[in-house]
Amino acid sequence: MDDPPAPDPDRRARASRPILFGILLLAVGVLVLDQLTKWWAESTMVPGEATPVLGTFIQWRLIYNPGAAFGMAADFTWILTCFAAVAVVALAVFATRVVTVSWAIGVGALLGGAVSHLGDRLLREPGFARGHIVDFIDYNGWFIGNVADIALVGGVAYLVLLTFLGIDHRPAATPVPTPGSVADEG
Repeated sequence: MDDPPAPDPDRRARASRPILFGILLLAVGVLVLDQLTKWWAESTMVPGEATPVLGTFIQWRLIYNPGAAFGMAADFTWILTCFAAVAVVALAVFATRVVTVSWAIGVGALLGGAVSHLGDRLLREPGFARGHIVDFIDYNGWFIGNVADIALVGGVAYLVLLTFLGIDHRPAATPVPTPGSVADEG
């Protein structure tokens, strides 16, 4: 009887490279789409002026948001910048541990949205680490957001769903048969 092959410690690393590439590709896609739509909004819209898209339910309305969701913490933009930087680093580290396509989709969406928001905080007016987020999608007057917000909310919802469904970000280890086990017989 032959001994089972020795486990390959580099197998998991090799298997996760395409997943990591996919995460980065999706993140870059979200970042580019978000920044292009913000450029479009700033180029074509007058701040505060509403343009109906689906009646008043969805409108284009350009604003510059110094705060977090719903304009909260507007006086603490530099703290929000620090939180965004920590989120980007944490997501980047977590992305290196994801080895399933299902989780890669959610992590890629989150990473792209977080990087785009961090870029706004760092590089937009009124200055470094105090930049305002460009928001332009008005949801029935409830809140105004952007493409990065859609990616962040969608990514979180998707990962929560995967968690509730019991889908892990790493596959279960395949048990190695031991001599005399049922898997060894045959």
